[in-house]
Amino acid sequence: MSVTSDPPSPTATKASQLRHLLERPELGFLMEAHNGLSAKLVERAGFEAIWASGLSISAALGVRDSNEASWTQVLEVAEFMSDATGIPILLDGDTGYGNFNAVRRLVRKLEQRGVAGVCIEDKLFPKTNSFVRGGAQPLADAREFAGKIQAAKAEQRDADFVVVARTEALIAGRGLAEALRRAELYRGAGADAVLIHSARADADEIRAFKAEWGERLPVVIVPTTYYRTPTEVFAEDGFAAVIWANHLMRAALTAMQTTAAEIFAQQHLRGVEQRIAPLTEVFALQGQDELAEAERRWLPRPTTPRCAGEDPGR
Repeated sequence: MSVTSDPPSPTATKASQLRHLLERPELGFLMEAHNGLSAKLVERAGFEAIWASGLSISAALGVRDSNEASWTQVLEVAEFMSDATGIPILLDGDTGYGNFNAVRRLVRKLEQRGVAGVCIEDKLFPKTNSFVRGGAQPLADAREFAGKIQAAKAEQRDADFVVVARTEALIAGRGLAEALRRAELYRGAGADAVLIHSARADADEIRAFKAEWGERLPVVIVPTTYYRTPTEVFAEDGFAAVIWANHLMRAALTAMQTTAAEIFAQQHLRGVEQRIAPLTEVFALQGQDELAEAERRWLPRPTTPRCAGEDPGR
């Protein structure tokens, strides 16, 4: 039975909260979000941390997950998410949006916006989503990518800011030995955790990686395709964290498609109004009550208008 670690201090920074989640003995969970509203829902559901998904942010912006949204556009979304929540965010930073110098600037800007960490992957810029032509995707030179990790760690000002090195060696069909070689190189470059990715329908290759890797660094996984594997298996194997990577976006997509089609076909709202969120819930998530209280505190109270002919000296 694993030992349960002490929870982080209530005054801990977001970065230290994320670091605690990755380094404690028990399995942690990060839930995908792609804007301020979905980030609030993740926090309300009880999750300890948020995965700011590049795929989901791109989809919400109506573009492909191929760096068609610029890094500054992604940064703006992440800032809204950070402002809306009190739990840490790990940004899906794709390849780092360029070379080591781009990564340095990214880390600097993420820290300024209260984002707790970044995950970068060893593919070429512009990237292609891992589930699109996975085996045909070229990988970055491992030494050049290790330089990005070193640059990111040198740039950070908060010692707890987390840099996760993601290797796509298994996705690209390079095999276990290459995945281990790359992960070890990234560990030596200063990565705080490694993310091992797989597109298989079973967890065999990521479990084989963990068995060989041991406890050198925390290992993060994304079981999008091997979701049938019981989560208890990941805990028993000693993985640090599981990312549910795109499921709020996909759930919202299904709901929006169904609702739009029904309203278009029926030309009224009677069929959908009872199964969608009431406006009161929207206002609550937006913090309307807080604004009303702030208005009572700081807006001048309206004065009662004087009647016509009233003596102004009275």
